[in-house]
Amino acid sequence: MCGIVGYIGNNDAKEILLKGLEKLEYRGYDSAGIAVRSEDDINVFKVKGRIATLRDAVDEKVQSTTGIGHTRWATHGEPSETNAHPHQSPSGRFTLVHNGVIENYLELKAEYLEVANFVSETDTEVIVQLIEKFVEEAGDTLEAFRRTVELLHGSYAIALLDAENPEEVYVAKNKSPLLVGLGDEFNVVASDSMAMLQVTDQFVELMDEEVVIVKQNRVELQKLDGTVVERDPFTAEIDASDIEKGTYPHFMLKEIDEQPFVMRKIIQEYQDDNDDIKLDKDIRKAMKKCDRVYIIAAGTSYHAGLIGKEFLEKIAEVPTEVHVASEFSYNFPLLSENPLFVFISQSGETADLRSVLVETKKLGHPALTITNVPGSTLSREANYTMHLHAGPEIAVASTKAYTAQMAVLAILAVDTARAKGIELDFDPMQELGIVSNAMEALCDQKEVFDQIARDYLSTTRNCFFIGRGSDYYVGLEGALKLKEISYIQAEGFAGGELKHGTIALIEDGTPVIALATQEHVNGSIRSNVQEVVTRGANDCIISLEGLDREGDAFVIPKVHRLFTPLVSVLPLQLISYYAALHRDCDVDKPRNLAKSVTVE
Repeated sequence: MCGIVGYIGNNDAKEILLKGLEKLEYRGYDSAGIAVRSEDDINVFKVKGRIATLRDAVDEKVQSTTGIGHTRWATHGEPSETNAHPHQSPSGRFTLVHNGVIENYLELKAEYLEVANFVSETDTEVIVQLIEKFVEEAGDTLEAFRRTVELLHGSYAIALLDAENPEEVYVAKNKSPLLVGLGDEFNVVASDSMAMLQVTDQFVELMDEEVVIVKQNRVELQKLDGTVVERDPFTAEIDASDIEKGTYPHFMLKEIDEQPFVMRKIIQEYQDDNDDIKLDKDIRKAMKKCDRVYIIAAGTSYHAGLIGKEFLEKIAEVPTEVHVASEFSYNFPLLSENPLFVFISQSGETADLRSVLVETKKLGHPALTITNVPGSTLSREANYTMHLHAGPEIAVASTKAYTAQMAVLAILAVDTARAKGIELDFDPMQELGIVSNAMEALCDQKEVFDQIARDYLSTTRNCFFIGRGSDYYVGLEGALKLKEISYIQAEGFAGGELKHGTIALIEDGTPVIALATQEHVNGSIRSNVQEVVTRGANDCIISLEGLDREGDAFVIPKVHRLFTPLVSVLPLQLISYYAALHRDCDVDKPRNLAKSVTVE
């Protein structure tokens, strides 16, 4: 979602901020801006659109060594230059950027700012106006900042400049991610360490309801009551080269191609020298103790959770439920006696998941986070973490993180089965090795998927994905990928459900992509295909080697029956990629979407 950068030091702040915002482009945004302090003024530059547009708008003549920047994903007010951050107080003394949602901004307006004039439609402008009001009353910026933060309900990450105090940047957070980076004669602020790897790899985690004063040579962390907090920095273990496209035209294509290597990395990280699964013993104990697993996720991670349910129930014999996070937090079901909550999130910052985690912690239930970012909020606040080891994922549409989530869930299920004394008839790491080879073979056949996209999706308005069992779950993910990046109205359905209503939407030429990788339902799904073909559908069957029939559009290499979802999704990812490409869509940054969803 929104991204924040900040810099105070002795170098050109403009370029550092702009480069930092470019590294945050993957999070998704609709406007951007920076504020830099010159000798006698704070200069604000903001635009609707991309960082390239912002770069053109910035006055190169302005010299500054202090500044803050922001990319915005609209929540309050339409995407526009006026609603873009940074926002300034009426006098221009204070300049502020903010991520998150202030739930009580209307109440704050009514109580404290009834006669104030507002320029934007945002909740953010309320914050900066409150700070100026309280400074007029208290005379001290830090006290006014602290008092304002104490009034805010909801999520926020804030960075503030004071025109009358050039030596400090004021920072605070609650629920939204924010880090302070440490350097030699400079310090930085960032929503994501990737934004500031250009200047440092040393970062300090900020906790909720903390206030931070960032100076050129010092960083002071305080609780809201003024108590000073000491916290050691950590090293961001990210290779800057991992977040570059290299020779690829898009990050999404690069990340699809990286999936075989991610599988091998997961095998390496979760296997010890004796070829046994290497896993935190406390996770193993928690899995053995629980009587039911509740998987909490959203979007693509929810689809991975559906496959994870298959693994946990069929391999480890653990009853498992999968829930959409945004619904669960407001509508708790009746829980079992000894539940274990598993939170799946690529970023580890998903606000809807954190809301559930907060509530389950109050109830005393243990939690495991499966994430690509070990130091993320969900990772820190859960009892246990399993790392995806997928490397940075930049494209908004998730690919390698999705298959990594399924692989890690499979390892969790196998380890639990072994801990319970369940005999398995396959070697999971060997089978994941076969999966990685199959993935590599698929990635080498891009021209086939390019042609399928041309044949089926170049002009269509809609598309249906059907499957049975785990193929249905993969179809849901395929439909999500296609709609995310090509804007084709795509839906996934269980094959047997079409005749209960949806088949009414089938017209001549309607593309229906069917997955046929499960032997026990192979006949059934093919019958469902015939049902739509007789009503004019243009069918595209993707089958598994050994289950294929003449006329199938593509046959994927044979892998273990439980692990077919890790392989069968690759054709759908590539078909979606080429469909978007041929329709001239922005593959890596689809409209209206954000990579890291840090608001509820």
